[in-house]
Amino acid sequence: ELILSLMSRAEHYLKTIVLPNKVNNTLNGQVIMNLFFEPSTRTQASFDIAAYRLGAKVLNPRIQDLSLLKGESLVDTLKNFEAMGVALFVIRHSENHKPEFLSSELNNNTRIINAGDGINQHPSQCLTDLMTLTQVKKSFSNLSIAIIGDIKHSRVAHSLIDGLTIMNTPDIRLIAPEQLLPAYTLPNNVSNFSSLAEGLKNVDAIVCLRIQKERIDSSEVPDFDLFYKEFGLNSQAVKYAKKDAIIMHPGPINRGIEIESAVAVSTQSMILTQSHNSVAMRMAI
Repeated sequence: ELILSLMSRAEHYLKTIVLPNKVNNTLNGQVIMNLFFEPSTRTQASFDIAAYRLGAKVLNPRIQDLSLLKGESLVDTLKNFEAMGVALFVIRHSENHKPEFLSSELNNNTRIINAGDGINQHPSQCLTDLMTLTQVKKSFSNLSIAIIGDIKHSRVAHSLIDGLTIMNTPDIRLIAPEQLLPAYTLPNNVSNFSSLAEGLKNVDAIVCLRIQKERIDSSEVPDFDLFYKEFGLNSQAVKYAKKDAIIMHPGPINRGIEIESAVAVSTQSMILTQSHNSVAMRMAI
């Protein structure tokens, strides 16, 4: 019910604020702080724009300018910003569950949004992707979704598997070399595949993922040329899916490693639509 509510609100914002390029005063007077301890392009910018569209003041301190470098704990840093009037923090961190821990240390009326924690979860990206899917496919109840790439180290994949399962998606297919498949027990609606021909057969949507080089043990990093040959989403591989299948990617994309340039810009690609929708969804969040 919460996911449906957020998607409904995001669609409302898309039509009434994002597309007509407007600003409203829903969060007028509120101060929001982005704290990104890992690099980000799309997520940080879309949270910035979302807050601006809602009338909030957004602060983006440089991590290297924080007193953490003087020995202050992150909890104490946040408590000081909280005392100054920051009501909401958007946090990306390399440690799993860090935003959840920080939320337990702050006042009850202070909010934290998880913008990605380690290899654990990326909830706002998942919600954006669910929104994008419903704009084309309408219902999750009969969908087949394929996720290709480094699923083991991808917080996007972990959130998407959870989100699609919550929405009762019956057929989720993970396609990757064995060392990049998740090690935990998967729900009954999730299957592993080692070939594109089998995994993409008659799917409704394909989600492509980059190899998380910065999070992988050196022994697990595949040969990029071999990976592209066996698991790269090219025009031929797309033909295994349904003719009206859509192609998604949370970005950043690596052309010629996990996806062919022609596929990334094809009429089936929803990659830029995902970025477009991300502002409305993060406004809703």
